[in-house]
Amino acid sequence: MKIAFFSDCYLDLSGGIVSTINAEKAELERQGHTVCVFSSAYPHSEIELKKLTKQHIYPVPSCRILGRGIAPISRRPGVVVRWLQKNHPELKSFDCFYIHYEAGCSIAGLRLAHSYRIPAIQVMHGREDSGVMTAIPFGFRTITATALNFIHSWYVPHTIKIHKDNYLATTTARAKMWTMMINHANYADLVLTPSEHFCKKLIHYGVTVPILSLHHGISDQFFAAKPMPKSFIPGETLEIIWHSRVQGEKRILPFLKALTMVKGKYHLDVYGDGFDLPKAKKYARRHKLNVTFNGEKSFNTVRAHLEKAHLDVLVSYNYDTFGMSLLEAAVTATPTIIVDPDLTEILPKGSYLLTDGPEPEQMATAINSIFKNPDKVHTMSAKLASDGKFTKVSDKVVSLVEIMKKLQKSID
Repeated sequence: MKIAFFSDCYLDLSGGIVSTINAEKAELERQGHTVCVFSSAYPHSEIELKKLTKQHIYPVPSCRILGRGIAPISRRPGVVVRWLQKNHPELKSFDCFYIHYEAGCSIAGLRLAHSYRIPAIQVMHGREDSGVMTAIPFGFRTITATALNFIHSWYVPHTIKIHKDNYLATTTARAKMWTMMINHANYADLVLTPSEHFCKKLIHYGVTVPILSLHHGISDQFFAAKPMPKSFIPGETLEIIWHSRVQGEKRILPFLKALTMVKGKYHLDVYGDGFDLPKAKKYARRHKLNVTFNGEKSFNTVRAHLEKAHLDVLVSYNYDTFGMSLLEAAVTATPTIIVDPDLTEILPKGSYLLTDGPEPEQMATAINSIFKNPDKVHTMSAKLASDGKFTKVSDKVVSLVEIMKKLQKSID
């Protein structure tokens, strides 16, 4: 098959969406399919562009004036569509457009799919309603969400309007973002979600096109050797690892506050970058926490540390729909502390440390329970080593191609 990926979260960024696209692209190509990726990007030199072209990766027209420091933003969808039509006429012959976000480049992919009558699959990765609440300062959230929703409606029909409720659209800003998400999803021919719980939420708010839950997969190389269960010996230092973005939605500052209440010896290694990194470093220094900030590193480096750690961290709440870091830790038999019950869908029962709630005090209580009962680490780790039947990316890609072929036949 010939498959075109479109995403506003890929080039010049890191995170779960990037990892997913990289793994699926590599595996699709290994299985003999043609894959091209189109993404918004920061400015690149001619040499960099040639290297990307060899990999069939193409930066679309993007805003240059904003520079670095935030995610690269594509130009208006109409501009991107015209650029794609002029520079990539071969897209007319592709079998499927595979969309991974809801901003300019992704909208352009959807609109071009409609124009060319090519099947479009929209992957709904994240909770944009929660994202606007953590990324935008208080007082600007409703304005920002309203503006984003309004601009989105210029390019994608908004036939459904979500109103404030007592479930997930608890504010006007959240309701606006749900309106954008649902109408974006309904503009595709089929929707994929990485988890069943997010699938149900999307259906609840009005997704009417066919929708399926398909877990993300991890590269087959990580399944080469069966992991050994870990143990935590009383008196030794509890080695904890963080390998997510260091930003508000991931909640590193509440976790650092929890560490101030931990009663035993611990050491936290932080891998990753983000807007909250300076605040996190300052907080750790002020409270004399035993934390090492390692910055952004390759996954091979992170994996080597995961194999030595006793406990992984993913303490986002009402935000992550899957959490690739959960899967990356699980394949090394490293249990994760989580605060969101939704994320238990991803892991075998008994293999994670679920807190009683999202507050720092509740996180600290969960960590302190390990010092009181050190065998917990071995019990959780052994569960991952024996029962962790996680999705290989090769298996996911086989399922994905079957879905694409069925969709293609249904549209033809």
